[in-house]
Parts: sequence; C-alpha cells; structure tokens
Amino acid sequence: MDISVRRAAQSDLEFVSQDGYTTMDAVRRKIGEGEVVLVEVDGEPAGYVRLEFLWSIRPYVALIRVLDRYRGRGLSRALLEYVETDLRGEGHTALFSSSQVDEAEAQEWHRHMGFEECGMITGLNEGGVGEVFFRKAL
Repeated sequence: MDISVRRAAQSDLEFVSQDGYTTMDAVRRKIGEGEVVLVEVDGEPAGYVRLEFLWSIRPYVALIRVLDRYRGRGLSRALLEYVETDLRGEGHTALFSSSQVDEAEAQEWHRHMGFEECGMITGLNEGGVGEVFFRKAL
C-alpha cells in the first residue's frame, strides 16, 4: 500500500467537498489558500483534512475524513503529520480541533492522536449539543 499526502488541487474539488458540510465555492477557496490536504492510497484519493484559522491566526482542524474502506490504516495520522509539519514551519505552536460532546469515538481519536481537551461550548450545535475543543502542541 503506497500512501502519499499532498495539498489538494482544484482538480480534487469534487472529492474534498463530498461531505456536504460547506459549499463547493468555499472549498474551492480553501484549496486556493492551501487549507485542504489530501491523502492517496496507490494513487487514489482516500481522505482529506480541511483547516480553518480561528481569529485568522489559530490553526483548527475543521474536518478530517477518511473513506471507510481505508480506516484503521494510519491515513488520518499521515494527514495530521503533514499538516503539523507545515504549521510548525510557519511558526505555529499548536493545532486545535473539536468534536460534539456526544461523539465518544471522535473524542477518543483526538486523544489517540495526541490532542488534549482544552474547553467546551455548550449548546453550540443543533439540538443544544455542546462541542468539546482539543489542543495539540506542535
């Protein structure tokens, strides 16, 4: 299994916007800003991460997605390592992320990847569900 990670290109737009959480125009802009990273297995797209910047300065994992058939093979770790290396090179000292309070599996993934819980906002999501925030030192 050959795993490669790279910044997404506009030709990857359809794949990296398939989750439906944001518009294709927004994803197109994020690709242009270098805020979308793609992982491939044997030359085929297998997952991606989209970044945001809180207050325009704090890097935040807005979404990380690996196709079901590739889960458990280290692809999310490969995506994070790529992003972390880039962010360190830009002088960032931490990476932030979050998950809904009712998503135990996502919270465990964050901890497994080296993130530490750093706060919560209650009632943020539909139905009043809160959001747990995580921080990972770079």
